[in-house]
Amino acid sequence: MEARPAPAWVLLLSLIADCLKLAQSREFTVKDIIYLHPSTTPFPGGFKCFTCENAADNYECNRWAPDIYCPRETQYCYTRHKMNAKGESSSVTKRCVPLKECLSVGCTQPDNEGNKVCTSCCEGTICNLPLPRNTSQAVFATLSPINQTSRHSFHSAMTLTCVSLLFLLVV
Repeated sequence: MEARPAPAWVLLLSLIADCLKLAQSREFTVKDIIYLHPSTTPFPGGFKCFTCENAADNYECNRWAPDIYCPRETQYCYTRHKMNAKGESSSVTKRCVPLKECLSVGCTQPDNEGNKVCTSCCEGTICNLPLPRNTSQAVFATLSPINQTSRHSFHSAMTLTCVSLLFLLVV
């Protein structure tokens, strides 16, 4: 049997290391979301949001989010992200909310310890995948005008497109 050259072994080990990194990724993909959160709705206009209370980070929140539909009286997905002075997550809260809870989104000024809180709202199924980390991400993103009070039904293609765009912005 012929000895393999050292560069071939290095390339093989590098490929294995890359595969291990992918297997241990802590970020969700759109494919993961579709698998974990099927799109059939119990009522017209039904939607889901990632839901957690004071999770350690975005991964822990999204990983353990219950797979349930939002109540009929809610229209948006809300995210509250608390970060330490280094910008690392210290608390993540996500839930379904009515319009009134989305009227004051944005980021607070850092406190004496450097902690900052950013909040955002969005409209659409599981649209609250990413975390707001700065004022350009801490926004109220809607698919329809806010001044209309009736709930809008969404076409699945439009919802999937919006989730895909959000995912691309995060990556």
